[in-house]
Amino acid sequence: MITTNGITIYETLAEIADPRHSCLVVWDVQNGLVDRIFNKEEFLANLKGLIENLRKKMPVVYTLITPLPREFQSSWGIYNMMRRYNVKEIDKLPNFMAPGSREREIPDAVKPAKGDILLDKSAASIFIGTNFENMMRNRGITTLLFTGIATEMGIESSSRDASNRGFYPVVVSDCVSSMDKDAHERSLKNLEKLAVVKSSAEIVKSMA
Repeated sequence: MITTNGITIYETLAEIADPRHSCLVVWDVQNGLVDRIFNKEEFLANLKGLIENLRKKMPVVYTLITPLPREFQSSWGIYNMMRRYNVKEIDKLPNFMAPGSREREIPDAVKPAKGDILLDKSAASIFIGTNFENMMRNRGITTLLFTGIATEMGIESSSRDASNRGFYPVVVSDCVSSMDKDAHERSLKNLEKLAVVKSSAEIVKSMA
């Protein structure tokens, strides 16, 4: 650890991921995505173990995909959904992550517990359209541990945003996943240049 001009700079994983100033983010771990990733069973087992290890040590924030009403969505957002579902007419788009649907639910293996935070969001960054940053600043959080789906989308964009806002972004390599294994692996390579990328075992060991 180095202190210069009143700024404390963490150097080791133990310092960066110190539970006293860290928060665990469980990004979009909802059935509608979990059912489609390339390594479902391994991912859920790894994530469950990490959550159980860290829950009593730091805040845990779960994000939930919560689309805006269709009439308030952006033109680009609607177009992108049409591309994703290969439809030409807006009224043929599925009601993605509809309230009360099974796809919106968090799998039982990694369900939130009392005291965990559920955060509705509609963008692919945890900082857009939420009070997340204020919550972290108020709590004195400087490190964000990112887990969830999908690596090349919300995990990467949230990590980039975290870095730009001065947080230490830590991506838990075996607790993030995707529907596209190649994209997942490419994203982890990108993230190694702009975040701290470590396995759940390395992170838990650093806190021992």
